[in-house]
Amino acid sequence: MTRSRPTTSTLVPKMDSQLVQIVDAALAEAARKSGDWLVCRPGCTQCCVGVFAINQLDVGRLRQGMAMLEKSHPKRAAAIKQRAQKSLQRLTKDFPGNARTGILEDSEEAQGLFEEFGNEEVCPVLDPDTGLCELYEFRPMTCRVFGPPVRSEDGLGVCELCYHGATDQEIAACEMKPDPDDLEAKLLRKTEKASGMRGETIIAFCVAGESAKPPSARRNPLSC
Repeated sequence: MTRSRPTTSTLVPKMDSQLVQIVDAALAEAARKSGDWLVCRPGCTQCCVGVFAINQLDVGRLRQGMAMLEKSHPKRAAAIKQRAQKSLQRLTKDFPGNARTGILEDSEEAQGLFEEFGNEEVCPVLDPDTGLCELYEFRPMTCRVFGPPVRSEDGLGVCELCYHGATDQEIAACEMKPDPDDLEAKLLRKTEKASGMRGETIIAFCVAGESAKPPSARRNPLSC
C-alpha cells in the first residue's frame, strides 16, 4: 500500500496546539506577575533582530502559517519569501551548517561560529512597516518565551529592556515555566520521524520558498 505524503499541516502534531496553549498561559501568568517591569509591546522589535536556531517542530508550525497566509494574503506571504531570500543571500556564505538543507551543524566549532553569526540580521517574518510579526500565531517557541525570566543553564535570563529596578528576588518571583512536562520534546520526535528531517535551522531557510520545503516523507503522517 502506498503511504501518504505528509502535508504541511500533518507535519505539525495535533497536540502542538496544546503545547502552544500551555506556553501562552505561562507567558500570561508571568506577564501578570511582572506588571510594568515587562515592557514587551507590539512594535517592540529588539527580539526580532539576530539569527537564532529553531527546531523542526518550529519549522512545521511556521510553514503551516505560511501556507495559510499564502491563501489569505498572498502578497504578504510573497513579501516574507522575498525578505527571506535576500537574507539568505547575505547569510549563506558563512552559514555554520549545510547551506543546501539549511541544517546547522552541531559540532562545538560550529556552535561557536553560530554565536557570532547573523547578529544584525532582521527576521524576515517581521513586517518592516508595522513592526509586527506576520506569523505571530505560528511563531517559534523561542519567540514565545522571550522577555520574562526563563531559566537556563546560565540561570534566569530576561530581555535587557525589561525588569529595570527589580531586585533578583522580584525577578525570580516572575519566573516563567513554559513547558514543565517537556511536551515539546515528545512532539519534536514525532515531527522529525514524519518529516525525515532532523536538526536545527533558522527562520530564513524555513520560509524562503521552494528550496526550503521539506522532502517527501518516508513515513505516515502524525496521528497525535
